[in-house]
Amino acid sequence: MADLLSVITSSDKRRKLLLLLQHEPKALDEIKHTLNVTATGMIPQIRILEKRNLVKQEGRKYALTELGHVVTTHLNPLVKTLEVIEKQEEFWCEHDIRSIPSPLLTKINELGDFQIIENSIEELYEPHKEFLDNIQKSKKVSGISPIVHPIYPNFFLQLAEKGTDISLILTRNAFNKIENEYKDLLVRGLSFNNAYLYVSDDDMKLACMVTDIYFSISLFFKNGVFDSRNDLVSFDESALLWGEELFNYYKGRSHKIENL
Repeated sequence: MADLLSVITSSDKRRKLLLLLQHEPKALDEIKHTLNVTATGMIPQIRILEKRNLVKQEGRKYALTELGHVVTTHLNPLVKTLEVIEKQEEFWCEHDIRSIPSPLLTKINELGDFQIIENSIEELYEPHKEFLDNIQKSKKVSGISPIVHPIYPNFFLQLAEKGTDISLILTRNAFNKIENEYKDLLVRGLSFNNAYLYVSDDDMKLACMVTDIYFSISLFFKNGVFDSRNDLVSFDESALLWGEELFNYYKGRSHKIENL
């Protein structure tokens, strides 16, 4: 007899049916219409799931058994995780993801309907316009950065001046660069009650920005070079919560800069 994992994962029809029945029983006609299948193609798959006590018939409808609910509860996150990876498999394979904490990697499906925004070659060393536009629209901004772009110090200072709540975590090297090259802007920024700066001694191989409307993350290539061309962005609520959790993880490993 085939093992249960094979029964669930080796058939696209069976997997989709389990997920479809997760919330409520469905009649065969509903199943056919939603999954775009024929009765001839679907009924044998239903019989297999019935035999393994994952699906049962209730009158004219099919429903999950108690065991089916247990299995599907764990199947759904797995399917969504695989969808996230397969959507941009090359992106995940090329980049160093070790700076993303393991608990967040296991919830990578929460990035939701993300997209990869790519700078043109002409704009390779410029921050993405969409990145700047979305931050300017936000009321609250939390960010992590191991790099310092020349426009960032003044850009974030202007946000603080207009009342945006800003919290930034920098690596030690990034903070030293700002202190040495933009000291006046740094001192002015620290004077605002709505601006908070933290320094981490971790080797953070990522840049992240999460706001009340927008999430963005940029990664390093596996050879140690920062990828300034590609941003992964999402507007899904689950992605914003994921980004806040990432920020709070590094905030807990950083110390706050009160003054110089």
